[in-house]
Amino acid sequence: MNPALPLSPGLVVQGFTPPLALADFKLIAFDMDSTLINIECIDEIADAVGKKAEVAAITEATMRGEIKDFKESLRRRVALLQGVPVTALQEVYDRRLRLNPGAEALVAACKAAGLKVLLVSGGFTFFANRVKDRLGIDLARSNLLDEADGHLTGRVVTQSWGDICDGAEKRRTLLEVASLLGVSPGECIAVGDGANDLPMMGEAGLSVAYHAKPKVREQAMVAIDEGGLDRLLEVLR
Repeated sequence: MNPALPLSPGLVVQGFTPPLALADFKLIAFDMDSTLINIECIDEIADAVGKKAEVAAITEATMRGEIKDFKESLRRRVALLQGVPVTALQEVYDRRLRLNPGAEALVAACKAAGLKVLLVSGGFTFFANRVKDRLGIDLARSNLLDEADGHLTGRVVTQSWGDICDGAEKRRTLLEVASLLGVSPGECIAVGDGANDLPMMGEAGLSVAYHAKPKVREQAMVAIDEGGLDRLLEVLR
């Protein structure tokens, strides 16, 4: 890549000269936790049973890339949620989940320019489907928590595409949706913050790190270190 170029404070690009035309892209894929929204949902659910610190430590190590196996990491964390009342999910959504600054503006700009919008998350359908509806996102893929008798069982439900949406599944989903739309990976944008976003970011024509872990920031073509998601519109016109 070319040397990093600070476009303005808190916004760095590398490997190309901005601006690019937003309309040249056809699909944008977003991670959810700590990208579109302000929290890691699994950490906040764990708080309901006094295990937030334990779960958050695993989450942080995973997002930094220190724990390589995302599937095993997620299974470990979900197992710690056994016995959490399902009602705790709604409480997390209502009381703690907020859209990150600029999320609405960026999604709206992408849709106005004709892009399809994909949410692909290592988080959970309870939150992903609500965020999808709230932002008018076209497609979403995420993990489904198993429940019984009003409580979480500590397991993840296998869906038609597989059991856990890890980095490989994020990449596969991006490529699958692009293929269905008849567009090339080069016409895709991928936005994330953690190590499990790197596989899809590596396929996209434009990779964007949002307040990301160092490993992700270093490899992304655009790094937004300050301000909201809509700062990407300083690069895309």
